[in-house]
Amino acid sequence: MKDEISRVLTLVEEGKLDKEKATELINVLQGKEPTVELKKEASSYGSKMLKIRVNSHEGDNVNVNLPINLVKAVLKVGTSIAERIPQAEKYVKDINVDLLIEAIENELDGQIVDVTSANGDKVFVVIE
Repeated sequence: MKDEISRVLTLVEEGKLDKEKATELINVLQGKEPTVELKKEASSYGSKMLKIRVNSHEGDNVNVNLPINLVKAVLKVGTSIAERIPQAEKYVKDINVDLLIEAIENELDGQIVDVTSANGDKVFVVIE
């Protein structure tokens, strides 16, 4: 965790990240509650969850639930950090983060991804 916080501080020093976003990300990294300011912004949409479901034909299942406000904060800050980590760069280079943030800011709701592979694996991403 210290390495991640150090990277956030470096981005602030380089002028690539403002203090408010850095504070928000560091609080998330440390597992602290969002600031009062964030709670004021939280609407009913802000209390929604991004739910990711992966069901393999072999019976392996993955269920992930993320608060939409956390997703938004991490997308805004975390992607720029991940792009600078050689091992993570290949995983984030083709992700259109601006499109995802725009969807969240426009309060997109419901199923946003529904994929079924040829071998029967299924991936669903829903905001509810």
